[in-house]
Amino acid sequence: MKLFAAILGLGLILIILWDAFETIVLPRRVTRRIRLTGVFYASIWMPVSGIARSMKNAKKRQKYLAMFRPLSLLLLLSFWTVGLIFGFAIMQWALGAPLNVSPADTNFGTYLYLSGVTFFTLGYGDVAPILPLGRALTVIEAATGFGLLAIVIGYLPVIYQAFSRREVNISLLDARAGSPSSAAEMLRRHGESGSLDDLNRILHEWEHWAAELLESHLSYPVLCYFRSQHDNQSWLASLTTILDTCCLVMVGVDQAPMWQAKLTFAMARHAVVDLTQIFRAAPSAPAACITRLFPGDLERIRVILEDHSAHLRADEGAEIRLAELRLMYEPYVCALSEMLLMPLPPWILGADAIDNWMTSAWGRIQ
Repeated sequence: MKLFAAILGLGLILIILWDAFETIVLPRRVTRRIRLTGVFYASIWMPVSGIARSMKNAKKRQKYLAMFRPLSLLLLLSFWTVGLIFGFAIMQWALGAPLNVSPADTNFGTYLYLSGVTFFTLGYGDVAPILPLGRALTVIEAATGFGLLAIVIGYLPVIYQAFSRREVNISLLDARAGSPSSAAEMLRRHGESGSLDDLNRILHEWEHWAAELLESHLSYPVLCYFRSQHDNQSWLASLTTILDTCCLVMVGVDQAPMWQAKLTFAMARHAVVDLTQIFRAAPSAPAACITRLFPGDLERIRVILEDHSAHLRADEGAEIRLAELRLMYEPYVCALSEMLLMPLPPWILGADAIDNWMTSAWGRIQ
């Protein structure tokens, strides 16, 4: 029985340490189907998202969801800590390591107390092992606790730096594509300003942004749960807007950079497909995205762009090409949207939409 308990304790310690290594240190995605951190997030996200879906007030829902990520990170660290403390306590108890207290007062609770004091390196000394094996375990546990703390201290800045870098381009999109962002609005504003050629530079920057998003969010999938500063913005909505914009350019917009649009589209689609695989979110049926672009909306987009010096190709082939391109990414962004509760952007911005930079706590800028 005690041998089985010792193996169980050692297994618990190794599983948690390996999981922490994969989550914090390993700079690549983990393809294993069962992973401790994945199970942890799936188990707590299910009730959290269920409560969020029941909320009628959109602002309260977004505020509630914004709290999930920081709190979940603290819960994950607590989960690891408690697991390691229990693992070392089980090993000490299973090995029957003698302590400097009366054997009559020694039980599993005593070993658990010793493990907790050792892990946090408190050094009270009121309970301590007296033989080499027990002492060796306490030294290993103290080193583990100290090492985990050091890794976490280094991990948090990396997470928040990646989050900040991601949000910069999302904020820049506000004046270029509206709030929420929209592909038609992005092309309209650039056509109106006579700077369609400037799209080449912008799409090039978003190609790099999508590549960095892919690398950072595959290595640290928890970043996907981080919400943007404004309720009508998100990394998923911005990425979808760029994909929509690239689609329209690839269908045929005069003077727009088609080659760069193809490169950006490829990188952005790569990002959404791989992130969908990370969360094992099955691509939604294309019908789930039909409300983003109703029949006749493409003609509306064409009229809007035509009125602002941006000419969109008008023939049957254009609609077929657009439908083909949408099928390449919309099922994936719909799956992520459904799972993360992040609304997808419209193709055409509503008439009552106001850019975030034009608002304040005192109302809209006149």
